[in-house]
Amino acid sequence: MSSYEPTIEPKATVAPTQPRMSVKSLTSLAMLTALAYIVMIMSKALPQVSGFLQLDLKDTIICVGGFLFGPMAAAISSIVVAAIEMFTYSDTGIIGCIMNMISTCAFCCTASYVYKRIHTKKGAVIALSCGVVVLTAVMLLWNYLITPIYMKIDRDVVAAMLPTVFLPFNLVKGGLNMAITLLLYKPVVTALRKAHLVPESKGTAQSGSKFSAGFLLFSLALFATFVTLALVLMGII
Repeated sequence: MSSYEPTIEPKATVAPTQPRMSVKSLTSLAMLTALAYIVMIMSKALPQVSGFLQLDLKDTIICVGGFLFGPMAAAISSIVVAAIEMFTYSDTGIIGCIMNMISTCAFCCTASYVYKRIHTKKGAVIALSCGVVVLTAVMLLWNYLITPIYMKIDRDVVAAMLPTVFLPFNLVKGGLNMAITLLLYKPVVTALRKAHLVPESKGTAQSGSKFSAGFLLFSLALFATFVTLALVLMGII
C-alpha cells in the first residue's frame, strides 16, 4: 500500500506596501495647508509688481510641509490652496489658478525632492536654491505662453518683458520664500514635534552651536537681501 504524502504549497510572498501617512501626519499637513491659505490672503496686501504680479509667501508654508512629508504632499497642498483661492479671493480665474499651481509646485516640489535626498542644513540650502532656479525657468516659459492670452497683448511684448519683469520678479519671489523657509522650518517642526503631530527625525546629525549661529546669520542676511530687492521691485525704495 502506498502512503499518501500531502504536498505543501509554498506560501505566497506579499510585496511590502508603502507606508501610509498616519492620521497625525495628515492632520499636520491639513493644518499647514490651511495656514498657507491664510498667508496667501495676507500676501494680497502687498503692493503688486508692474501692476499685475503679486508676491506670494504661501510657498514658504507649503515648502515646510514638503520638507516634512515629501514632494507629493507639497503638490497636494499647492493644488488645494490654488483651487480654493480661485473660488474665493482670486480674480484671475482658471488661468491664474493654473499659473499658481505650476509656480508653487515648481518651487516646493523641487525643493522637497532634493531635501529628501540631502537631509541636512546644507541640503536645505541646496534644495531651496534648486527650487528657485526651477521656479524661475518654468515661469519664464509659462509666462511667455500664457500671458499673451491672459492679458490680450502681443507675444513680442511679453518676450521683451521676460528679462526685465518676469525674470527678476520670480527670482525675488523664490529667494524671499527660500529665506523665510530657512528661518521658519526649524521652529515650526520643533513645535509640531512637541505637539506629537510629526515623528522625531531619525539619524539627525548633531550640529555645533557655531554652525547653527552661522546658519541663522546666513538666513537673516538672505532674508534682508530679498526683502530689499522686493521693495525695489514694488517701487517702495
